[in-house]
Amino acid sequence: MLAEASIRHAEVVAGSLRAQRRLLGDADVAGVAALLADPARAAIVDALMDGGTLRAGELARRAGIAPSTASGHLARLLAGGLVACDRRGRERRYQLASAAVAEGIEALARLARPVEVRSLRGADRGTAIRTARTCYDHLAGRLGVSLTEALVEQGVLLARDSAYEVTTAGELTLGRLGVDVAAARASRRSFARACLDWSERRPHVAGALGAALADALMARGWITRRPGDRGLLVTATGTPELRRLGVELL
Repeated sequence: MLAEASIRHAEVVAGSLRAQRRLLGDADVAGVAALLADPARAAIVDALMDGGTLRAGELARRAGIAPSTASGHLARLLAGGLVACDRRGRERRYQLASAAVAEGIEALARLARPVEVRSLRGADRGTAIRTARTCYDHLAGRLGVSLTEALVEQGVLLARDSAYEVTTAGELTLGRLGVDVAAARASRRSFARACLDWSERRPHVAGALGAALADALMARGWITRRPGDRGLLVTATGTPELRRLGVELL
């Protein structure tokens, strides 16, 4: 009887696995979820969400773990295809494997419950991240959403389903900001994808155009990176300039 029950259980499990494979198209969703289920690995991935590169020691510091522990976590993230390693001689720097990883993390953030804030520092960081941050290489948070909506309202961008188009007049406006629209269009990546912001629950412009727009505002000194995380700070120069574009963050 016990043997028969074991066989039936194995058949049920096998049937369940076959059903999962059919539903997920053989995508190992559980494997990716397992990689991100560990808080330290999730913190490492979050530290790389600005699209930059960091050494293992800095990732360990941000995750609050020992360097030796970070090495093990990074090995798993590398094997799972979530991060990539840039080796230059003896130096190793880590980054997200692709923009698709950042998109997946943003999607998960929309489903996740808010983390309980237990310190003033944590509260300050949470507020900063929601106000202005980078989502891989484009602007997100209230800044990214407000800027996108202002550009749509002014006729610079046209919302089209899950993407944006740049109008003829809009191309001139963006050019004056230092955005090379033609170069963004020529990029191999998506041109102006609409990315649903996890904190604002409204879309901001992503893709090659979103990255070019972020680079242009940083080059003009309107925004700067917040030390230690992917938050952004609007400078004293940038505040009135963004206001002229219709962006208010207060």
